[in-house]
Amino acid sequence: MFLRSEKAPFDSMHEECGVFGVYSSETRNVAYTVYYGLYALQHRGQESCGIAVSYNDKMDYYKGMGLVSEVFSSGKLEALPEGDIAIGHVRYSTTGASHLLNAQPIVFTGKCGKTAVAHNGNLVNTKSLRDELISDNAVFQTTIDSEVIAYMINKYSDGDILTGIKRACAKFRGSYCLVVMTTNQLVAVRDPYGIRPMVLGKSLDDYIVASETCALDAVGATYIRDLKPGEILVIDSNGLTSYFMDDVPKKSASCIFELVYFARADSVMDGQSVYDARKMAGKILAEKYGVEADIVSGVPDSAVVAARGYSEASGIPYVEALAKNRYVGRTFIQPDQAMRENVLNVKMNALRNNIQGKRLIIIDDSIVRGTTSKKIVRMLREAGAKEVHVRICSPIIKHPCHLGIDMQTYNQLIGAYRNEEQIAKVIGADSIRYLSIEDLVETCKCSNLDFCLGCFNGQYPYPSEETDKYKLE
Repeated sequence: MFLRSEKAPFDSMHEECGVFGVYSSETRNVAYTVYYGLYALQHRGQESCGIAVSYNDKMDYYKGMGLVSEVFSSGKLEALPEGDIAIGHVRYSTTGASHLLNAQPIVFTGKCGKTAVAHNGNLVNTKSLRDELISDNAVFQTTIDSEVIAYMINKYSDGDILTGIKRACAKFRGSYCLVVMTTNQLVAVRDPYGIRPMVLGKSLDDYIVASETCALDAVGATYIRDLKPGEILVIDSNGLTSYFMDDVPKKSASCIFELVYFARADSVMDGQSVYDARKMAGKILAEKYGVEADIVSGVPDSAVVAARGYSEASGIPYVEALAKNRYVGRTFIQPDQAMRENVLNVKMNALRNNIQGKRLIIIDDSIVRGTTSKKIVRMLREAGAKEVHVRICSPIIKHPCHLGIDMQTYNQLIGAYRNEEQIAKVIGADSIRYLSIEDLVETCKCSNLDFCLGCFNGQYPYPSEETDKYKLE
């Protein structure tokens, strides 16, 4: 597995994690429910995963490196005990190396007895919190902020998990959705800005919490609602009890890239269909930034819906231009530099017969570094495309993100210093056009929340402790 510096330089952004939790009305194989929920959330993290189960005032867990199906093969899932509460996690690292020690959930024994924590997001004040805990003689086993979260909850607890969570959350700065499990409670937490998503569902008498509605669908649960920003939802033998953090901001700041790229197209987030948002993006691109062409296509998978929207609005036929190798994950290992250079050819290939001699519009959700876009344009030209026009379903990314997206410095961003014409020249396209910020917000007009647009305009709900990384160089 790669450390951060060793990861392949794909244009695709990576969000940190997906979380899932179940509170059952009876003792059963709750680990299986979590397994299928994590399987549905696999797109949110492919480096590691884990499941923890509460049973008979005890707790057992298993976690490992790789995909859900790989980690829980060879009887690992069956070895977990029956229980009535379970949580799970899939991870892509944005803080902390890709290593088994950093896999989640974090399981420990503290003031509330056996406790497990799984986290999706990224704290911006991890260093100061870690220093505070170390001064209290805490010993850390990992390099991730999720362990800091777990220790902070324990530190501020008086034996009641709710008290610990409320006091700890008052100290957190950044994005976080948490599932916290004790031997008799399941607690779901969404940060006060609602940056990361969390939904609640029900299956018969069981309650489910998850990062996306697609995970509810995967286990046959009915969607109830999204957690509200700043909400702490306690699920126990008394049913559901909702609490709120102090001083929840009046204006939310949900990450808009959940709708652009991270989420599965069949999910609904805070009232907004991901599919509808992406299709609208394609239509707006056609209406405002159209160009004469013979065919339109999308970079698989997240841009395909937008490409179909562009086709419908423009009347230009939608034709598959790229075939994707679906067995190559985001943590695909390249053994040497030669393979790193060749990775796109393994991950994607042009459909020569579909594009030869054609003027092509290729739709993508975003461009981060530009490396993959440049290779795709070259691949399409080498396959015979007469013209290649690129249309992007988001604005130019001008600023790094410190709230859970793996784009850390200005030097990583092709758009930090360049306009559309310059970017087109770098990647070798005949033209490139992006949605404006106003266009993008319009595609998500059905959302119940406002959005964080920091990677486009530099306005984040939280500053970072590591400010030097986020200064324009």
